[in-house]
Amino acid sequence: MLLKVEAQTRSRLPKMLKEEGIAAFYKGLTAGLTRQVLYTGARLGLYDIFTDMAKQPGQPMPFWKTTVCALSAGGIAAVVGNPADLSLIRMQADSMLPEAERRNYRHVFHALGSIALTEVPAGLLKGALPTATPAMALNFGMLGFNTLAKDKLKDLGCTPGGNVQVFGASAVAGFFASFFSLPFDYVKTQIQKQKPDASGKLPFSGPIDCAMQQVKKGGILRLWTGFPTYYVRIAPHAMITLIAQDQVKKTWGKLGL
Repeated sequence: MLLKVEAQTRSRLPKMLKEEGIAAFYKGLTAGLTRQVLYTGARLGLYDIFTDMAKQPGQPMPFWKTTVCALSAGGIAAVVGNPADLSLIRMQADSMLPEAERRNYRHVFHALGSIALTEVPAGLLKGALPTATPAMALNFGMLGFNTLAKDKLKDLGCTPGGNVQVFGASAVAGFFASFFSLPFDYVKTQIQKQKPDASGKLPFSGPIDCAMQQVKKGGILRLWTGFPTYYVRIAPHAMITLIAQDQVKKTWGKLGL
């Protein structure tokens, strides 16, 4: 089924470009931007709030507390951003349907309202759990290890808030964000690629079954297949986000906010 959908998608691309122009490829942009604002903003903001609550004056925060803060912020942020994520998927899928079957979402708020009205408001959280799990892993690697690396670099003599500490910690965080999130991405890809056998049965019954089969076939390291390529995709984004966040915090501090 997936291969059939992919073939249909490829066959429609030239037609979309001809009939609707280049703008057709940016349908869902408002949903994508909204999702980034909600998800990224929530996970960064909540992490700061949680760590401030967990700190004890004059004492270094143990890594287990940092871990809890990172996992909690990632999971909650994924749920917060899920409606926009769902809208993005629906808007992109809608553009690939025959014209008579399209809902013709105008923007993200139109899609959100339509989903809420036709599927009850709870429908906006459809798929939140599968989305939250990899988000928690990514947040743990990115924010948890960014904080840990900053503390270690400070102990080594780096100036707190200095360029060396900020860049060095972001590089460490980029690695661990890739390391902890790749297994989830790998399993998701295997599930998306699976196709039924002659009897119509799919190879995997779900994500856990898929992960167990992959480990059985190639050992635990099989879940990190393609790590170098994945690292090049994920690490720069994580580093840029963390460096930008530090600069924003410094600006706010200078403005007294």
